[in-house]
Amino acid sequence: MRKLTVRGRYLAWDDGAPFFYLGDTAWELFHRLDRDDMEHYFALRAAQGFTAVQAVALAEFEGVTVPNAYGRLPLRFTDGLPDPARPDDGECYSYWAHVDYAIQTAARHGLFITLLPTWGDKFNLCWGKGPVIFDPENAYVYGRWIAARYAGCENIIWMLGGDRVLEPQHRAIIDAMARGIREADPHHLITFHPPGASTSAIQLSDADYIDFHTAQTGHSVDQCYETDRIMLEMAAASPKPYMDSEPRYEDHPACFNDRLGWFWNADDVRQNAYWNLMCGVCGHTYGNHAVWSMTGEPTSYFPYTWREALPHPGADQMRHLKALRLSHDYFSLRHAPELLAGNHAGMGHMTTCLGKDYGYAYSPLGLPFTVNLAVFAGAERLRASWFDPRTGASEIFCILPARGQTVLVPPTQGKGCDWVLILEVV
Repeated sequence: MRKLTVRGRYLAWDDGAPFFYLGDTAWELFHRLDRDDMEHYFALRAAQGFTAVQAVALAEFEGVTVPNAYGRLPLRFTDGLPDPARPDDGECYSYWAHVDYAIQTAARHGLFITLLPTWGDKFNLCWGKGPVIFDPENAYVYGRWIAARYAGCENIIWMLGGDRVLEPQHRAIIDAMARGIREADPHHLITFHPPGASTSAIQLSDADYIDFHTAQTGHSVDQCYETDRIMLEMAAASPKPYMDSEPRYEDHPACFNDRLGWFWNADDVRQNAYWNLMCGVCGHTYGNHAVWSMTGEPTSYFPYTWREALPHPGADQMRHLKALRLSHDYFSLRHAPELLAGNHAGMGHMTTCLGKDYGYAYSPLGLPFTVNLAVFAGAERLRASWFDPRTGASEIFCILPARGQTVLVPPTQGKGCDWVLILEVV
């Protein structure tokens, strides 16, 4: 069975080929979609270049008390509550048979399922509807059961958590679930999905079962322009690979307030993606507000159906992020602030990275770069190109001597006019 492995700060296939995790957020996939819906969803996301889909077995929206598209619940009840130690996998086309179908369909389209065994409200309510049903004992039993069921599937990545802070009593539940998963499935990678403005490198810094870390940079204005800071703090806290598993979602109301009339768009999701890329992440997750929720009827808070939102431009443009990342030496890339001799604040701030004989610099507003060309030690000349994150097109515009500093001005400026400067040793 071909498998993913960790190679330094990045993910790779066991034959050494790089794997760029380009995820889509589909938390309610198993709970709300039928088989035809799933086929449509996976086919389009695969065509758009995604490599993974994040979905929850015990979903957020009353996932253990409201049946799926076929009228089935995931758990049997004990003393009036859904019981994680008693999954309901009997009879014709159970809830878990539908999950089986989703994983198999994703595999047929070349996609991983990043599988959350449960959403966080089932062990730490905080908000949402719960109910809280996990303790360390049944978390271990459930973790071992679900891992045994899917250990033989090639396209599984485990993601614990589910948007919750871990107090000691919750950490005990996650540790027990992880122990059950790892005992039944020693092969697949495990990560953790934290709450907003936090990272698994903080919440689970000492957890040896974590193979790579993730952050949730989230949907609020006060944190969305600090995504690269959060990535770099995560890198400093752990030598493991890291990425953003929940940035701003396309079509999501800013600060969760639809009355403001400010919804994140394709420009915003590209900013997160490219800021993160320059920080040496092992991948990136995109999300759309209607798609994570699998919204069937629009409201002021969810203004599109999931089918309407699937082809929105932010999703289509993520393929260019992956193409850029795979276009140069993969495993040598590192965050490199020394490439810039100056920077801007707030929404216009730039991020940069270097790899073997190349460098990237990202300007979210098309503002001029003051570039320190002397960082390319030993090189004589550099080829400079503009890469357009909206279209994936690139164009060489000059050859530069690899010394001193120079100011380079992107072709256009303003919100939505983001550009990547590519510098290559020639």
